[in-house]
Amino acid sequence: MKKTIYSLLFALLALQVNAQNVMSPAEFLGYELGERFTPHHRVVAYFEHVASNISYVKTANYGQTNELRPLIVAYVSSQENIDNWEEIRTDNLKRIGMMEGTPSGDKKGIVWLSYNVHGNEANSTETAMKTLYELSKPQGKAAEWLKNTVVILDPCINPDGRDRYANWINQVAGTTPNPHFEAAEHNEPWPGGRANHYYFDLNRDWAWQKQTESEQRMVLYNEIMPHIHVDFHEQGTNSPYYFAPAAEPIHEQVTNWQREFQEIIGRNHAKYFDENGWLFFTKESFDILYPSYGDSYPMYNGAIGMTYEQASSDLASLTDEGDTLTLADAIAHHYTTGMSTVEIASLYSEKMVDEFQAYFDKARSDPKATYKTYVVKADNHPDKLKQLLTFLDKQKIIYGTGSERKTLEGFDFQTQKNIDFSVDSDDILISAYQPKGVLVQALFEPSTYASTTNTYDITAWSIPYMFDLNSFATTSQITVEPLEQRTEEYVVPAVDSKAAAYLANWESLEDAKFLAELFKADIKLRLANSPFQVNGQSFKPGTLIITRKGNQHMGDEFDQIVTNAAEKFRRELFTTPTSFVDSGKDFGSNNVSFLKPPRILALRGGGVSSLGFGEFWYFMEQELGYPITMVNVEDFGRVNLDDYDVIYMASGGYGSLLNENRMKALTDWLRSGGKIIAAEGAMNSFVGKNGFSLKRYANDEEQKELTQESEEDKEKRALTSYAERNNQFEDSRLPGAIFKLKFDNSHPLAFGYPNHYFTLKRSRSRYAYLPNGWNVGIIENDQAHVAGVAGEKAKSSLVKSMVFGVDNVGRGNVVYMADNPLFRAFWENGKLMVANALFLVGQ
Repeated sequence: MKKTIYSLLFALLALQVNAQNVMSPAEFLGYELGERFTPHHRVVAYFEHVASNISYVKTANYGQTNELRPLIVAYVSSQENIDNWEEIRTDNLKRIGMMEGTPSGDKKGIVWLSYNVHGNEANSTETAMKTLYELSKPQGKAAEWLKNTVVILDPCINPDGRDRYANWINQVAGTTPNPHFEAAEHNEPWPGGRANHYYFDLNRDWAWQKQTESEQRMVLYNEIMPHIHVDFHEQGTNSPYYFAPAAEPIHEQVTNWQREFQEIIGRNHAKYFDENGWLFFTKESFDILYPSYGDSYPMYNGAIGMTYEQASSDLASLTDEGDTLTLADAIAHHYTTGMSTVEIASLYSEKMVDEFQAYFDKARSDPKATYKTYVVKADNHPDKLKQLLTFLDKQKIIYGTGSERKTLEGFDFQTQKNIDFSVDSDDILISAYQPKGVLVQALFEPSTYASTTNTYDITAWSIPYMFDLNSFATTSQITVEPLEQRTEEYVVPAVDSKAAAYLANWESLEDAKFLAELFKADIKLRLANSPFQVNGQSFKPGTLIITRKGNQHMGDEFDQIVTNAAEKFRRELFTTPTSFVDSGKDFGSNNVSFLKPPRILALRGGGVSSLGFGEFWYFMEQELGYPITMVNVEDFGRVNLDDYDVIYMASGGYGSLLNENRMKALTDWLRSGGKIIAAEGAMNSFVGKNGFSLKRYANDEEQKELTQESEEDKEKRALTSYAERNNQFEDSRLPGAIFKLKFDNSHPLAFGYPNHYFTLKRSRSRYAYLPNGWNVGIIENDQAHVAGVAGEKAKSSLVKSMVFGVDNVGRGNVVYMADNPLFRAFWENGKLMVANALFLVGQ
């Protein structure tokens, strides 16, 4: 007995001695938190310092950023919990059906605190160091909480963006912070620090996981599945502090318990804020609908997901009330809500774990779902099916096949109608009866219900539309058989030294990657602009014709390059011994275009949407794999346009760039065969300009019809009560909805597509049909709306409008994209169109 007591006393003494070796953030960094922003490598070093001196704090590296900065988390709990962490983690997964077996240990709560997803919302990483220090004190107020709770701290989700901001402000701020907004330290240069290396907003990427930070983080998240997740942010300087409960609309899948526990946590925060005389607000602005946020995605995964928003301070900012908000103030506020969250999690630990388990039990046995099974037909393009299954695997969503052929009634995503359809044994089935059943509903449901149209983000994203899949949603529960190892039948292309040409289909982005590879290898090839038959086989417009003619100088290397590239991207190659076709145009026809590798310039910098530019940059480097030259707008005047074939203009304002002289030079270049791709707001630079046929309305009559307000509507608007002022524009709202376009797939911009295209429309901007160009993607009538919030006035204003088109300017072209197919990189079905615009249009 004495030995046991001595052992316990010795262990306690050892903990205290080690804890005494832990420096506070101020001691370690050499300055008080709040005096300046800490570089990311010093934050990592501090976390490692604490972990190396305290045995109940552990750090783990879960990846690295594009700029090679480490991504880390720290685990903090009691010594017993840290020693048993693997058991706690696996027990948690066993309780919710994400791992086989029976839990063997006590119930422990898991709280995950995520800091600094937006790089220039940087006070939270400073807060993370303070929170770690206070949680790790052996005699601190948190010691009791940690007996039944494990806290995970991710000090910086976005290290690249944070360092871009922190390095900048540390360089421009004076020794005494200047709180006035005209001071340089409050005005970041383009692109700002909010986004990551590729200028992506990582807080919109939780579900899609297109960026490396998100992808690596979500592997760890799904290995743990926390019960609470907090996402720390900043907002406008005059909005003091926001914490949960969340605002409407809240997705109907969110449970009463999730709502109630947000309220309990929020009231605890309010207690501390009231004691300190700090202002705050709840239930406003920040809803739970779009599934790819740091609060909503955890909610759809059973957790209590919450956003905490602190008024932005930089180092010091003057508020409208005349007060100076400092970085130290901001740290204090975020520290308080973080600790309050851990406190309540500990107090309700067992109930929190029980409710978490109940959430998944219900998902597996009695899902709250209109549709019980989603059926993705096996006849979809293999590339699309492969993309879909990769996406489902990332989400840990279970899928399989049917056991037998049967006929059911269900919602047809292609026609938006309920019809009878057949389920075949090789179709992909996704059941709502599974641990991730709620997430399945959130991602797949044909239309998401929103209790109010005043939402924070887009309101439609359904996966079958995102991929344009032949698929169905049925209210019937179908038994899903485990999917056997799906072997992709692929025959490695054989070298045919006698072939006059190799032929390759044009049907998906993988085909565009194959073409990019051939361009980089300096292979000469041609494009079929119309259907043809050769050797008894039929080929569609867009078929790549890789002739031996023009490549003879390569000798045998030609065949090797082509077949190796095909194998790399798993493309099927066809061969023909002759250029003489059975029907259609022979390969030497002027109607079979020679494809020239485009030299692409992309404009960036002031006035250009950093997000829009980043989406194109990421697409070209990480997905298409084709080189571009990035040019700052202020340097554009020095560019020799003859050195380039394509100019990509992301959404933005180019008024100062395209003055009269530059517009003339640009028009001359276009007339000589150049090509511009103008996305979203960049189209405004060409509306009504000489030499371009782009207009908002076809004529005065159309403009009057679509914009003139009726006398009844005028009176209604004039008599709107002040209390209802925010609702008077309900009919005009279009925060992000899906529309079905009529698509001219005989035009190169639409090669590889069916005669429709599901577009994600995020604004009411409308453009008339081009009178002298090609209207490739159009909204023909008021039946085009498919899903998402879209007011009646918004829908009617888009009737007879061009969404995607090509304007002929001399021998050149302007490709107009009123909607951005590369938006957040998740709208997979749009990416081939961008490749078409780059590689095929105008050739």
